Amino acid sequence: MTSAKEALLLRRAGACPVSRISPGDTNKFVMLVDPLSDRTPFVSAVEIFEVGGKTPPHSHATAHEMFYVLSGSGRCRCDDGSLHEITQGDALVLPPGLEHVIENTGTERLYCLTVMVPNEGFAEMIRNGQPMALDQADRAVVIGASDS
Repeated sequence: MTSAKEALLLRRAGACPVSRISPGDTNKFVMLVDPLSDRTPFVSAVEIFEVGGKTPPHSHATAHEMFYVLSGSGRCRCDDGSLHEITQGDALVLPPGLEHVIENTGTERLYCLTVMVPNEGFAEMIRNGQPMALDQADRAVVIGASDS
């Protein structure tokens, strides 16, 4: 138990920074919770995959990573040979050490709420990425605004 209460965090997604980790990437992130500035034990972002977009193959040494599909459909390919189809309403939790690729296999963008615990450098990569913007389609899914 801590001696002082921790502050509640309320953040509007429309006010959050948006970035792409590397210029050639096919996904971008809306940083919702940044453990570096928010002093949380996790990082959370809305990850937006372009049609046909995917992450590079990677794993996390100590972190669990969760994807909750907000809109669209895709697939997770793991180095153990397994394939997992994901669609709106699905939650996928990947344990530490499992190499994986998340890819958009649908005809529209794939939007996932992504949470990683512990951070393991993920927030720093997003923070140091190329600044991006949300278009009207992104805003409709991420913040529920069809016009802005």
